[in-house]
Amino acid sequence: MTNHENNAMPQPFYAAACQTDFPAAETRADIGSRVDRMLEIIEQTVTGYEPFHDVRLLAFPEFAHAIPAYQTAGELHEKLAVELPNEHTDRYHEIARRLGCYIQTGSFLERDAAYPGHVFNSTLLIGPEGVLGKYRKVNTWVPWEVHTSPHDIEGYNEDVFPVADTELGRIAVATCYDWLFPETIRELAFRGAEVLVRISAYMDPWGATAPMDWWTMVNRTRALENTVYVVAANQGAQFRNYPPFSWPGGSMVVDYDGRILAQADPGPGEKVVVAPIDVGALRRERARRLGHDTRAHTRSSLYTYLRRDYLAPGGDTVPSVDSLGARIRAAKDSLPDA
Repeated sequence: MTNHENNAMPQPFYAAACQTDFPAAETRADIGSRVDRMLEIIEQTVTGYEPFHDVRLLAFPEFAHAIPAYQTAGELHEKLAVELPNEHTDRYHEIARRLGCYIQTGSFLERDAAYPGHVFNSTLLIGPEGVLGKYRKVNTWVPWEVHTSPHDIEGYNEDVFPVADTELGRIAVATCYDWLFPETIRELAFRGAEVLVRISAYMDPWGATAPMDWWTMVNRTRALENTVYVVAANQGAQFRNYPPFSWPGGSMVVDYDGRILAQADPGPGEKVVVAPIDVGALRRERARRLGHDTRAHTRSSLYTYLRRDYLAPGGDTVPSVDSLGARIRAAKDSLPDA
């Protein structure tokens, strides 16, 4: 889902990382009220900041529409999963068209008739012209997440790593645990991504505060090692809304040198932080620099570990906690230190 090449130099704009705090949806009928609130946040952010900042890109967290509150893929498929696009994404398109902005939706639990019984953790980039890309989480948070990765499905022929070429620049997204795999973000960067969105439901203790502030460290590291902007929206749910974990927020925007441009104070609750994005400056720096351009410095032929799968694909079998545990144990047995 890559758009046509956009050769015009993008103008600077502002990005907003938006946190949500909803009770867990019990059925797909509850999704509409979550969309209502996120549309209000979009309207309030774009119009409220308009005298000061031109907010053109807004990102929402993983599980903003529905959290996987059921333990089996069958229950998720029956009660919470939806097809994409749908009436909710139509509403995002309408406000994006009216306000001239781009929206990285919080994730949906997606079902698709092409893959019976499977549930994907999916997010859409939606702009004034409509849906620009759909990303299905590649590295699900195993063993608890019983979503299906595109990697599991034999013959999967959809674009796993879409990069959208927009008037703002080349935008891509990856979801939460994906960011602990440098290869995932590297693939997007090598496909030309300039603004990387991270939608997340990162829980304590791996949040935005020391000594285990993985959230902050990983966002900054992926930005500097790929020379990209990172717009990272984290879940801000209160503990009672999304147990058994607490959700630390800390949504942020990071520049291509790893500098934090804006960050929400750690802690649950709805919050919005905005920061400037200058893709023109990024392109000039990418073109100018000889040092610290790790994409250009990559000695790909030396590395052998990606020539085999460690976590084997699940095939047509719908994931379960038990089956994922067995696949993980098999992968651990194949590691060189086993």
